[in-house]
Amino acid sequence: QVQLVESGGGVVQAGGSLRLSCAASGRTFSSYAMGWFRQAPGKEREFVAAVTGSGRSTFYADSVKGRFTISRDNAKSTVYLQMNSLKPEDTAVYYCAADRFGRVGLRDPNEFEYWGQGTQVTVSS
Repeated sequence: QVQLVESGGGVVQAGGSLRLSCAASGRTFSSYAMGWFRQAPGKEREFVAAVTGSGRSTFYADSVKGRFTISRDNAKSTVYLQMNSLKPEDTAVYYCAADRFGRVGLRDPNEFEYWGQGTQVTVSS
């Protein structure tokens, strides 16, 4: 069982930056693929970014490519999402997720077994 706890959300003006963190429990963090998803009111949960267990490969939704960066520190069992040049349409609850099989390139939320509670990001115009 893996527990994920997100932090770092908040309110920011358009053009600003935030860094989200997701701390994981468990001793096999480096074997998990990790992802970030978001869900805005009235919309389905959507893929934002993912990273392989080693951290060497990353994947992004087109809507955030070039603005967001996913990274991980396996020594700290933590995955990060650096968000720059934020836009009002980035407003959502952001969730981190873990795939215990370490599969590469997952984008479907149904493929991830473990989820955090979410953290709210609000971008004002």
